[in-house]
Amino acid sequence: MRKQLKSNYEVVVIGSGPGGLAAAIAAKKAGADDVLIIERDLELGGILLQCIHNGFGMEIFGEDLPGPSYAQHYINAVQALGIETLLDTMVLDITRDRRIYATGARSGYLDLQAAAIVLAMGCRERTRAQIQLPGPRPAGVYTAGTAQRWVNVEGYMPGERFVILGSGDIGMIMARRITFEGGKVERVLEILPYLSGLNRNYVQCLQDFDIPLQLRHTVKRIIGNDRVEAIEIAQVDEHWNYIAGSEELIPADTLLLSVGLIPENELSKQAGVQLDPLTAGPIVTDGFQTNVPGIFAAGNVVHVYDLVDWVTKAGLVAGRHAAQYAQQLTHQVGERKYVPTASGKNVRYVVPHQVAPESLTEDTITLQLRVTHPLEEPVRVLVHDGENLITRKLKRYARPGEMLEIPLRGRDYDAVRKAQELRVSVVPKG
Repeated sequence: MRKQLKSNYEVVVIGSGPGGLAAAIAAKKAGADDVLIIERDLELGGILLQCIHNGFGMEIFGEDLPGPSYAQHYINAVQALGIETLLDTMVLDITRDRRIYATGARSGYLDLQAAAIVLAMGCRERTRAQIQLPGPRPAGVYTAGTAQRWVNVEGYMPGERFVILGSGDIGMIMARRITFEGGKVERVLEILPYLSGLNRNYVQCLQDFDIPLQLRHTVKRIIGNDRVEAIEIAQVDEHWNYIAGSEELIPADTLLLSVGLIPENELSKQAGVQLDPLTAGPIVTDGFQTNVPGIFAAGNVVHVYDLVDWVTKAGLVAGRHAAQYAQQLTHQVGERKYVPTASGKNVRYVVPHQVAPESLTEDTITLQLRVTHPLEEPVRVLVHDGENLITRKLKRYARPGEMLEIPLRGRDYDAVRKAQELRVSVVPKG
């Protein structure tokens, strides 16, 4: 029999993917007695449950695990710690004073109060409408994640001959999975002049199976009435305009879209959380607290990660700080001096957006960033305030599809305390 729900909790985590599970575990271990996870699905684990391929856990466990196995480590920990879970429940609204309104199939309408909230709703896929694909609307056009669930969970093949638009990781992984199941992937198209996913997925999922990738190409037209019959593709110039005469007709019955992910922040906006227009996720401090005191965010809801291990690490930080806030141990927004981070040369964005120098006396702070274009040569990642270098890190290369990290440590305290901003640049080693 389900334990009776309380009306008040110290920490409520919304979402049970890798970020949410880690946040709940960290909050409980940091001393929060009453921790609740709210999950809209029927099981804990989030998107990991349909990711049956390997590639998870090397950084944390030193093992190459499939998604469900990785998730199970943390599901087991949640159960062992006695953390309460509420499944098949949709959060309808969150207020600035951390009131949560939700509805569940079994629990009905809920009105809960939290001392601290961790937003861990993950991200969603861009759809055909969002990228304005022209042509009729036949059956056979799906996002790669939808196809992944059908093939891996439901046991249903959505087609026989495929074109995949976008070189995101889910699209490349599905190209391999479809091939395993007997389908034929005719082409993977990428409108950019470079890969948008991890290079390892390009090698393992496309090259190893002789699946062609065409850069600077996109779908010009979908052909078919009841069902997709063919895809007309074309090359594009640097302004994404079609190049006349480059059109090609590819017979296919299915088009999969792997055209980017968007952090899921409808609830965040309802609570008054300020979003970064570049990441589409909350603006956060080094403890992953948003501009709304007591509301934290972790994982793909903040920005889209490459590796699940990094999502877990972010969840651990957010959960610990949420527990400390609930116990009045963490400073509220505005009580500490924060130094803003900023994008420098060749950098698209930096997370977290604010760093408190005092935080460096407690723990290492990792800045995460993405570059604007590939730098296929040794580079230096620099954190600086004007001409004053604070720290640096060498990397063999920098690619937009692969997130970079650079740590700030206790030894950087004085430089950070004196800085007006922490500007991060990526430049050739020279």
